[in-house]
Amino acid sequence: MSLYDIPLQTLSGAETTLGEYKGKAVLVVNVASKCGLTPQYEGLEKLQKQYASRGFTVLGVPCNQFGGQEPGSAEEIETFCSTTYGVTFPMLAKLEVNGEGRHPLYSELTASPDADGAAGDVQWNFEKFLVTPEGTVAARFRPQTLPESAELTAAIESTLP
Repeated sequence: MSLYDIPLQTLSGAETTLGEYKGKAVLVVNVASKCGLTPQYEGLEKLQKQYASRGFTVLGVPCNQFGGQEPGSAEEIETFCSTTYGVTFPMLAKLEVNGEGRHPLYSELTASPDADGAAGDVQWNFEKFLVTPEGTVAARFRPQTLPESAELTAAIESTLP
């Protein structure tokens, strides 16, 4: 099964897949509203605005598996993201990224190694996976990598269609 074929649901409850973004570079990020890394939303939105016209999107994936830091309902998450950070990029419904309940999207994504060659479980909120316009994982960035980092922006630019 390709990344494009995995059934997903938007934050508003609509059925979707990554196939909707075929031909675009996509930065898939597990997000949380009550985390010390939550200010990364600001940098993610800057990436969205900077690169959207060039075939790129951020895709936020709320996850409550790390310290219960995303406890809200879909409506609460949407309101927080739009009013606090002005988020315009698409958001999926809450998913599990690790463990027995790991969503199939993350089963595929976590098979990809980071820059140090380590694959496996997501370490914390705001781990980032850059998906090519062809639907393969180009790079994996651990939570501490800021959206505006040279390493991440260079990877995005090299992956743009």
